[in-house]
Amino acid sequence: MIAYKAFGKGLVCLGYKFKMGLNVTSKANCCENGFHCAANPLDCLTYYPNIDSAEYYIVNAGGDIDEDDCDSKIACTELTIIKRLTREEFFLHSLAYIADHPQQEKHRHAQEGQAEAERGYAVAYGADPIAKGKLGNVLAFAKEDPISGKIIQIAFSRIDGETLLPGIWYDSDLNERSAV
Repeated sequence: MIAYKAFGKGLVCLGYKFKMGLNVTSKANCCENGFHCAANPLDCLTYYPNIDSAEYYIVNAGGDIDEDDCDSKIACTELTIIKRLTREEFFLHSLAYIADHPQQEKHRHAQEGQAEAERGYAVAYGADPIAKGKLGNVLAFAKEDPISGKIIQIAFSRIDGETLLPGIWYDSDLNERSAV
């Protein structure tokens, strides 16, 4: 099962040093043990919220699997670490997850209507989402059809100081906008 996992620098999680490729443990229980990951990439931000000090990976969860009912957290006995994601890739995967699961409750790390970046990112969704942030922050958008609520556009960019400026509200087309 393809999933996502966050680590501290150097593939370290709660003092355990993972390696690229297959990692194996004996038990998997979301509340107690096993290797943890998440189906929704945004859930990684709950456990490793600072994108400047964390690393985010795409993984394959296998072996015995236990799923949590409070978010998309998974515990497994076999965790294959596949690829480290750049910030842009991480948020692209996050937006794709939102688009692929339109009936799921929106995530606490995404704001409806407008979002101001905290901890290096802002995720905004809705019929006309807008976001702003500081230099280097990632802005991610999931634009919904106002009638059906389905995602009709995803977009993301980084505030680079040239194309996108700090402190300015942008819409999903990356045009300047006024806050609501």
